[in-house]
Amino acid sequence: MNSGAQHKPWLAILGIGEDGIAGLSPLAKSLIETATLVAGGQRHLDLAASLISGERLPWPSPMREAVPNILERRGEPVVVLASGDPFCYGVAATFSHHVDASEIQAIPAPSAFSLAASELAWSLPDTATVTLCGRPIEMLAPHLQPGRKIFALSADAETPLAVATYLVAHGFADSKVHLLEALGGDNHRVRSATASNFAFNDIHPLNLLGIEVVAGADARIIPLANGLPDNLFDHDGQITKREVRAITLSSLAPRAGELLWDVGCGAGSIAIEWLLAYPANRAIGIERDTERAARSVRNAAELGVPHFKICQGNAPGVFSDMEAPDAIYVGGGGHMDGLINEAWKALKPGGRIVINGVTLQTETRLFEAMQSFGGELTRISIERQSSIGTMQAFRPAMTVTQWRATKR
Repeated sequence: MNSGAQHKPWLAILGIGEDGIAGLSPLAKSLIETATLVAGGQRHLDLAASLISGERLPWPSPMREAVPNILERRGEPVVVLASGDPFCYGVAATFSHHVDASEIQAIPAPSAFSLAASELAWSLPDTATVTLCGRPIEMLAPHLQPGRKIFALSADAETPLAVATYLVAHGFADSKVHLLEALGGDNHRVRSATASNFAFNDIHPLNLLGIEVVAGADARIIPLANGLPDNLFDHDGQITKREVRAITLSSLAPRAGELLWDVGCGAGSIAIEWLLAYPANRAIGIERDTERAARSVRNAAELGVPHFKICQGNAPGVFSDMEAPDAIYVGGGGHMDGLINEAWKALKPGGRIVINGVTLQTETRLFEAMQSFGGELTRISIERQSSIGTMQAFRPAMTVTQWRATKR
């Protein structure tokens, strides 16, 4: 799509609420009346039925299969109906990838989040907003902070109970859950209960949850700083320990929307913390061991970043088939023959590479890498409290040598 192109708008993307055509502006009504094609969910088409004179296109499943049909009508007056604000977890983002902004006329209605905020008198900027439509409930995990408020769009009538069950299982049983149904229409309803006492039935499939987070003594809270506790990850010992992980994330310096390759990802801890740093961040874990690869995916889902991807295979052999990264992390003390050069070649200009090693052989390779590509070496020594008989002392962990460099 050429963002500089100028075209007459032909695609109108209109938000419609549960109040139907009563909530539409005169302009929105006129666009529906004159459209040769009106597309949307069956519920949307029913709400606007009295205004539609052109062809109707209910969304297929999956909805994206309708996109080519709509693009074929370029130049005709076409309307796409969506719930509330089409650019808030709505269909408009799909079309903006295919149609220039100058060809689109968008008229939003209040989003479900706005309606819910007005209903509960919550400040939207102070409330986390997530969607569970087509996404796992674990997406809530990073937002479950004591005293935090969350709005979560439900996928269907089954989502609210599933969320309440999840909250109880993770130590947030006393959290207050507000069930907001069919907001903006005559059938709207608001009911509230704690997660442990959530037992509502006859739930409207169009619903949203407002959660007031209350953490119990055993709550599984994900800290906001780098270096998560090791026990938050399922692992077999193949994990970058928390102190070294915190330093490593600092060296990788995540930026919004960037892609990380985590080579030999093990439990996936580096990639997972990279993803937690910013919602739009991406990560690919490269792991040859089937069991470890599966474990890292489970860890990512449990910690609220299910968009973590895994590439099972040997590095650097798999590099050629992967999207160029903004950052690369290589951990462990394995063989580095050929790996460092290939990783450096794959890295984008301006990208960062961080490699941790614990063996003398790896340390030699890292020194050679610094001589070839620049950057700096750092030795990381950690000592932890340990028992010696009835006494206490500090026992040193294996020293980690870290090379980090930026590709100019």
